[in-house]
Amino acid sequence: MAKTMDKVDVVVVGAGAAGSVYAAVLAEAGRSVLVLERGVERRLQDLYSSQIWARRLKWGSPHVVEDGPDSIWYNFNAGHGFGGAAIHHYAVWPRYHPEDFELASRYGKGLDWPFDYGALRPWYDLVQSDVGMAGDAQQEVWRPQGEPYPLPPVLVSNHGRVLARGFERLGMRTAPIPMAVLTQPYKGRPACIWDGWCDAGCPIGALANPLVVYLPRAQQAGARLQGNAHVTRVLLDDAGKRVAGVEYFTTDGERVVQPADAVVLCAFTVENSRVLLNSATAAHPQGLANRSGTVGRYLMSHPAVSVFGSFDEDMQNHLGATGGQLLCQDAFAKTGDPQGAFGSRQWEIGLALKPNDLLGIAMSRPDIWGQALHEFMREGARSLGSMVGVCEDEPLAENRIALADRKDRFGMPLARVTYRTSDEGRKLWQTATREGVALFKAAGAKEAWHGPQAGQHIMGGTIMGADPARSVLNGNAQSHDIPNLFVGGPSVFPTSSSVNSTFTAHAVAMKSAHYMVKHWGELLA
Repeated sequence: MAKTMDKVDVVVVGAGAAGSVYAAVLAEAGRSVLVLERGVERRLQDLYSSQIWARRLKWGSPHVVEDGPDSIWYNFNAGHGFGGAAIHHYAVWPRYHPEDFELASRYGKGLDWPFDYGALRPWYDLVQSDVGMAGDAQQEVWRPQGEPYPLPPVLVSNHGRVLARGFERLGMRTAPIPMAVLTQPYKGRPACIWDGWCDAGCPIGALANPLVVYLPRAQQAGARLQGNAHVTRVLLDDAGKRVAGVEYFTTDGERVVQPADAVVLCAFTVENSRVLLNSATAAHPQGLANRSGTVGRYLMSHPAVSVFGSFDEDMQNHLGATGGQLLCQDAFAKTGDPQGAFGSRQWEIGLALKPNDLLGIAMSRPDIWGQALHEFMREGARSLGSMVGVCEDEPLAENRIALADRKDRFGMPLARVTYRTSDEGRKLWQTATREGVALFKAAGAKEAWHGPQAGQHIMGGTIMGADPARSVLNGNAQSHDIPNLFVGGPSVFPTSSSVNSTFTAHAVAMKSAHYMVKHWGELLA
């Protein structure tokens, strides 16, 4: 028999980027909020600056079953515990561009969002003020309209300056990279010390993650956080038309029912679809919120390439932030790719490096071993440069999340992912590999090379849209089918753009959470 808990106003599933925003906004509005996180409970002081520790922040539960030709790099992208994936993210926060919201109507490609950039702009502005963002809105000539950044730009060491030479010599522009990293003390948090351990969780709190911004706000307003709560299903009322709460299992295997007036599912991209599909009932045989048959579809991941090179000077490559120092979005235009591919690209330049970096130095040079590896490491500690190219992926209905035959230890099917990089995305990646090596050589690299295709960020599966027959959620991230069910995180994105997804995930969650506050009475009707 399940243990039934006292009812709360809102259950938020997931303590990551989106879940923390919902929890803070709803709790501050007077709602009783419970955040259920599948992973471990974690405090800021539990974080340590080491590569071994950084790997412990990654996905640590039963693996997603992948059967497509390409991987979405789930373990690299996902998180586990308070903070979710945003505990180890690099805080590179460009905005989506206006055209990213209107692909179908502007170009006859992909999908449209159910709102335009103007509808999200004020929420971008609010979030950047909350977290403290660094950048230069004037130099960032590609940036859509919005309030200036509250803080000056991040550090640019010799690493960034040298690589910028290559861009300048090839007629391309660079600007300070927009980052949710403090360059000055801000709202009680200290400035960054530029030691390059962002992916280990930033124990001083200079990098914006849920543990230092929205989760503390939620708790101060009365929200409760509970770790090791494995949510398996969203539950419906007797009429089968409204959510009534969630079912979860404790680590010890106890089954618990948590009643609630509303549920916000922020369990990361693949898990959001998995939970909805596992919540199927006789009245909802395809899973919850799935009258359109769209739950799990339009899965996307950014095809990314790491570019490396060695130089005859001290690059100061240990300094800065993991996500980079400079940005170039000269190739962001949807058309104009040399191969005729449709979609955007961007460069994140001058990433702080560690001996066995998560972004793939080891994978990029499997030919180096033995004594040659010792020499490479000795020289590379000073001479190595690095940047990452991120490309747009086209939303394809056949890229999808379904339920696997394998089950977890609670008897629930795991997620099965079928994914193939879109033809457009693969062509963009191929262009980026050639351009990246050329940029390094133009900067004066003695040697330049690139790594294999990577998958950065995971989006889609519970997409928003204006048409209930072709999407899961409306423009408020509210289920078309079930009015008191909301979904947060990049799983709601109908398009991928080529920019990092975390800032937009925050902004969409902020927009949706404020809608819930304003229309709370209607949600209960």
